[in-house]
Amino acid sequence: MRLALFEPDIPPNLGTMLRLGACLGVPVHVIEPCGFPVDDKRIRRAAMDYYELARLTRHASWQAFRRAQQEGQLPGRLVLLTTKAAATFPAVEFRPDDILLLGRESAGVPDEVHEAVDGTDGLRLRVP
Repeated sequence: MRLALFEPDIPPNLGTMLRLGACLGVPVHVIEPCGFPVDDKRIRRAAMDYYELARLTRHASWQAFRRAQQEGQLPGRLVLLTTKAAATFPAVEFRPDDILLLGRESAGVPDEVHEAVDGTDGLRLRVP
């Protein structure tokens, strides 16, 4: 399983996901651009002592992330966590290779991301 953050807005949230990923041994993918300046110093500060344990991959754009998927670097089903879906947690069976995709804190993800998830072996999961 992997976590993917689509253009995050809030640095402490990125830090939280990096710490979570480090604790659970789950890689974290950041799909840029972020809503804040991103450099190693800021990421280290947000991740605190967990930075060295975190497995972070940065993608320059949604297109770069999708390209990595298509080239087989990111196998697995995209699971978009969204308010715009019918499926709920109790009804979903997660897979070991799932990529849990979270949208921007301020705006979620654009329609093209929703469409990509629907058009692949993907799943939109409602989070109220």
